[in-house]
Parts: sequence; structure tokens; C-alpha cells
Amino acid sequence: MAVELRHLRCFLAIAEAGTITRAAARLHMSQPALSRTLRALEEHLGARLVDRSTHHLELTPEGRVFRDRAAAAVAAVDAALDPGALASWPLRLGHTGPALGEHTSELLRRWDRRHPETPLELLRIDDRTAGLTQGRSDAALLRAPFLAPGFVSETLLTERRVAVMAADSRLAACAELTLADLADQPVAINTVSGITNLDLWPATRRPTSVVSVTNTDDWHAAIAAGRAIGVTPESTPRMNAHPAVAYRPLVDAPDVPVLLAWREHGGHPAIPDLVALARETVA
Repeated sequence: MAVELRHLRCFLAIAEAGTITRAAARLHMSQPALSRTLRALEEHLGARLVDRSTHHLELTPEGRVFRDRAAAAVAAVDAALDPGALASWPLRLGHTGPALGEHTSELLRRWDRRHPETPLELLRIDDRTAGLTQGRSDAALLRAPFLAPGFVSETLLTERRVAVMAADSRLAACAELTLADLADQPVAINTVSGITNLDLWPATRRPTSVVSVTNTDDWHAAIAAGRAIGVTPESTPRMNAHPAVAYRPLVDAPDVPVLLAWREHGGHPAIPDLVALARETVA
């Protein structure tokens, strides 16, 4: 069978919608036709991509791996066929929040001066790799170790962590805090793009309650409402400060690496220029 772009789009719709019914409605096709398309794709790959044993479909481990590959392939085709991109080839720089921190504006200014022929698009993407593995970005600024086949990364700098709490919290009266000071509080964790998890604390003294969120705005809202505390790199209050929360130095937490990651082969031709300029900007 010759796999076509429609097979990938159908699979991605199923992965996102969670059911054949909703995916078929989004694609304006019948459920039997969508099921046949999925089955044909699985037969071609020789692997089951979707677990159909429950009412709410789940991706198999193979399906989760293929989802990123399919998304990258579809994104590449869409970008290649975009009429608006014929005049120039923008370089898409993904990030999950504070980008390059206090160096962000300087990086953009220097790029515009030196490479006016190539627009640098800064894209906030709530995804663990800021859209890099899905083909939604050409390079990404990340704050967690990044090891994926076909990609490389370079640490540009490190940041300290800060504790985050409601402005009227008793913890806000402290000049600095330790992990132990936070252990008896519920902790807000961004499960989609955050870098904080319970492993940050010693196994013998960890928070017992978690408030799960899926983006930075909801993370700030949960903390501002006094429902949880948070831990974040020091660039967050510099770039995305919230008026109803307080930020205090967290003196015993490990620093956070700020990485620039990109595809090793076949990526945007301006990637070497971006890497060189990022090094220069943070030096």
C-alpha cells in the first residue's frame, strides 16, 4: 500500500480526538471509512497504533512514537505548500515559556539586524519539546535535558530556581526558602511542558498532593488562588510575572539548564547562524 498524506492526517485526528466518532466528524468522513484508513496504515507499518479495547481510544507505545513522526511529516508538507512562505523561509524558534529569559529581546534584535532576509519567528508551544519533534518548530529553547534520535542540543546557560506562592501566603514573608519549606504544601505541576516534578524533592520529604495543569496560565492561576505552590526557573518572573503571586529564591534546588535544540540533519539552513548568535548573546 502506498501511504498518502490523508492516512497521516486521519491518524493524527484520531490521536487528538480520542474516538473514531469525533475524529470522523472533524474530518467530515464516515466512521467506517476512517476505520478502514487507520487499519490500512497499521497493516502497512506492521504495528497496531491504536488500542481499541476501551471506549476511549488510547495510543499504543508504537502509536505514540509514530504520532510525533506523522506530525512532523504533515507539518513539513504544510510548510512546503504554504504560498505565503515562498518569498522567504522563516526560522521558527519554539519555546515553552520564558524563551531565552532576559536575553530574548537582544537575540531578536541582533537577528533582525544581521539576517533581515530570514524572519525569526518566536513561537510559544505548550509541548515538552516546544514543537521540535512534531515539526512545528525548527529549533527550540528548552529547560530540561533533551535526548532524542536525530536531534542535537547545546546548553547556553543555567538558571536558578525560585519558589512561587500566593502573594498573601505565609511563605511570602520569607526572604528565601528551601525544598523542605514547601514539602507540606500542594504543588502545581504543568504536566505538558513543565520541568518540575516530585523527584525534585528528596524521597523522604516530598509533597503529598499535586495540582495538575496543562499550561503556564493555569499554573499561575492555581498558585494565585492559594491552591498550590510552584517551582520555576528564575526567568519566569522576569518574563511572565503574575501580580497575585510572589517569587522567592529556592536555595537548595539544582539549577536549570537552558538548551538550544535542533534537528541534526535536514533542518533549516539558518540553524548554524542561530546557534552562533545565541552563544554570542548569552556570553
